[in-house]
Amino acid sequence: MIIFETERLVLRRLVIEDLDALYELYRDPEIRRYFPEGTLDLKSTRAELEWFLNGHPRHPELGLWATIHKPTGAFIGRCGLLPWMIEGRLEIEIAYLLGRPYWRQGLGSEVARGLVRYGFDRLGLKRLIALIDADNLASVRTAERAGLRFERDLVLDDAPCRVYAVSA
Repeated sequence: MIIFETERLVLRRLVIEDLDALYELYRDPEIRRYFPEGTLDLKSTRAELEWFLNGHPRHPELGLWATIHKPTGAFIGRCGLLPWMIEGRLEIEIAYLLGRPYWRQGLGSEVARGLVRYGFDRLGLKRLIALIDADNLASVRTAERAGLRFERDLVLDDAPCRVYAVSA
């Protein structure tokens, strides 16, 4: 099921056949460098994929979605919208992760802008955030290109991060 499209990308629900491609991303230490849990093994990757097969279990309109490169048809990442309870408030995070061969082509900014548009225009959300490791300058630039601005520092699940936000 297609969630939305951008000029060069299609975001669709994950399917079990995405496991190998997702695992290739999740086991790469450079791609997972800024994730507090680091790389994931095949079992953990499968568990995450199965968790999101039908959207987020408590918020099915949200989730992580397969990101497909239109020119090649390749699975190049997983991006989406994730719910978080932060200090008693429901926040929705834009999440983007692309394979290294697709870095520095503007695809991250393209998908981040698409996530913002989808969240505001299709889901009627009023605010979106990005939770970013302070050292992840590429992710900061991607969030800023999508209109998010630094709001504050936060410790979430024992991991320090920066909150970037945008309101509709």
